[in-house]
Amino acid sequence: MFRRVAIIGGGAAAATLLGELLGLRTPQPLHLDWYTGAGAPPRGVAYGTTSERHLLNVRAASMSMFAGRPRGFLDFLQRDDPRVAGTDFVPRRRYGDYLEAEVARALQQGRAFGHHVHMIPFAVDALVPERDGVTLIHGEESHRADAAVLALGALPPQPLAGVSAEALASGRYAVDPWPLLARVAELAPPREVAVIGLGLTAVDVVLELSARWPQARFTAISRHGLLPEAHRHAAAAPADDSAELIAAMREAPEIRRWLHLLREAMAQESDWRTVLDSLRPHTSGLWRVLPHEQRARFLRHARWAWERARHRMAPQVRRALTELERDGRLQRRRGHVDSVVPAGDALRLRVTHAGDTHTLDAGLVIQTTGLHTDVRRTDHPLVRQLLTNAHIVADPLGLGMQTASDGRLRHGDAYWPHLFALGGLLRGTLWESTAMPEIRQQARVLADRLLDRAGAPAGS
Repeated sequence: MFRRVAIIGGGAAAATLLGELLGLRTPQPLHLDWYTGAGAPPRGVAYGTTSERHLLNVRAASMSMFAGRPRGFLDFLQRDDPRVAGTDFVPRRRYGDYLEAEVARALQQGRAFGHHVHMIPFAVDALVPERDGVTLIHGEESHRADAAVLALGALPPQPLAGVSAEALASGRYAVDPWPLLARVAELAPPREVAVIGLGLTAVDVVLELSARWPQARFTAISRHGLLPEAHRHAAAAPADDSAELIAAMREAPEIRRWLHLLREAMAQESDWRTVLDSLRPHTSGLWRVLPHEQRARFLRHARWAWERARHRMAPQVRRALTELERDGRLQRRRGHVDSVVPAGDALRLRVTHAGDTHTLDAGLVIQTTGLHTDVRRTDHPLVRQLLTNAHIVADPLGLGMQTASDGRLRHGDAYWPHLFALGGLLRGTLWESTAMPEIRQQARVLADRLLDRAGAPAGS
């Protein structure tokens, strides 16, 4: 087993792994160095919001941190309000409260088991894997660990290619919406707001700012101009385990064939959602059998449809957006943003769709184009150092880092025995790797690996 483990990252994935490790008795005490960064652990970006309008897009009953305690989050909620149901979509800030409570509980339990936790409120600047461990550097200090886990979440978003330096310098273009939302009370309300992207982050942005700025109008631009699908009001279990569908997909790992099979399966169900939901436990296994060229085809042609159908929004959120559209405050447009440049006191967007080009002026432009996971195109200091020094290998499709299925990071043609990743940067290996139901399973498997509870030699 690895006795001294460094966990790098201050969000939910890091907290879940911490809880898994501290909840176990081990032959010798663990020493955990938790590099939380400068934020407020363990809420991270996802659960740092304080807005009641920002709801989880997964029902409360499915959001436990730990695979061994599936009712954890629901029990936490019902202690304060017994009326909360497992089918409810609750504010994300409540999940942040739950994370904090679980970390406090884990630290207390860890102390009872003799484990030691050193919380370090700094980011790791560099990391050097060596034969018998890992050296971690932050500022002028360095620390040794037997193993290290990168639980970084998504990488910092990068501006779109067509955004001019002048537009960025103007302060009217927000590359990352979350710092903007955190200081929205300080901003003068613009009349026209352009939102680039129409995923769940765009939904959060529009809901919050439309309430804060009642006179503002919003134009949301995306390739297909479609909002995420909505959950049903009532939860519905899959009609069966889709065993025949899964077997047919495994036999023919080709995107065109898979789409045909999915359409056939959905046509036989009263609600297409049950078919997609039945795939969830099998998605990572299906992704692993898909050849590289078929993965690339999926990303080019089908990813947008999968994302909007798979990552759905709460029904009440969909109603709120429908009202904004009905009142003329939200307009959706199809197209690709070619450029963003200053135009007087506004920014001018050049948008192309189906060979036609038009321009749009807005007092504020907000980029909400989804999670950034391309390690080849990031200014994250640690990730850049690891890639530059060939300690990691980038996923060729921009989906994080190449890893083994248990999270061991690849370097060259081998995998480090003591350097792991957890969460969003495993998308290239697992595809489904960003939601808590997947992260909690990853955390349990990784904890077993770190403690050699799965039977594999820790250094293998």
